[in-house]
Amino acid sequence: MTNMKHVGRRRRDGAWDPLKNSSADKQKAEGIPKTPQTVSPSYRLAYADEDFLCREELRPVRFQLELLKAEMILEEKGIRSTVVMFGGARIPAPGVEPWAARNETQRRNLSEASVYYSEAQKFARLCSQYARDHENREYVVTTGGGPGVMEAGNRGAAEVGAPSIGLNIVLPHEQAPNPYVTPELSFNFHYFAIRKMHFLMRAKAVTVFPGGFGTLDEFFECLTLIQTGRMSRVPLILFGSEFWHRIVNFEALAEFGTIAPEDLDLISFVDTADDAWRIIGEFYGHA
Repeated sequence: MTNMKHVGRRRRDGAWDPLKNSSADKQKAEGIPKTPQTVSPSYRLAYADEDFLCREELRPVRFQLELLKAEMILEEKGIRSTVVMFGGARIPAPGVEPWAARNETQRRNLSEASVYYSEAQKFARLCSQYARDHENREYVVTTGGGPGVMEAGNRGAAEVGAPSIGLNIVLPHEQAPNPYVTPELSFNFHYFAIRKMHFLMRAKAVTVFPGGFGTLDEFFECLTLIQTGRMSRVPLILFGSEFWHRIVNFEALAEFGTIAPEDLDLISFVDTADDAWRIIGEFYGHA
């Protein structure tokens, strides 16, 4: 009888695991002799076969992987709560020429909207100072990781030495995360649905700055979840009263009867970072 010696290992949670480590087997498989059998795609370890994992039938598995990867990393980092910042990618920093303007009217509008970049940056600093006082576990700033308002949020956190999260997604014009996202908290997604789940899974407040279709989608999904009781109520704060009342006639929905008048109380309108921070502080009792 062959005397086989196998040394187990400790898992991340400290539990003893006597089973063979999958990473070790992957490394071993990569070093086996090349033969017609071993180079065949069918011989690859399933979990190490990217072509297999990208098959259409594996979509449910990819959903699970996108959910688990970010969740496991955030849990390992000890992040308990976040403050989410939604907003337009096209809003420039003050003094920076708008990259997406197609005409003079858009250029003027976007340039004037740079005030929201400044307020987003300031708001992120306020949240991140609180986070630093709580071991960077609470109120961690979370953005979509792209340019514009998202960049301002991550930038504000970086300015006070706090970490921030960037939930990027593969898009034609926003491929790379902005440089202010904490590298080990920078994530990339294929599925919008899973990305939006991660935005809200730890959210203690959601702020929404002027933006386009993506921002509206994120705002209305969050609002719907709160309205229908699928998500606990958190401060849902819209920056830019004039912008939002021009874009969405909330009162008309209530007057028509398609929402209840009290549904309007789920939203707060502000124009400054200080006002937004005050609302959050009063909601949670640390004003």
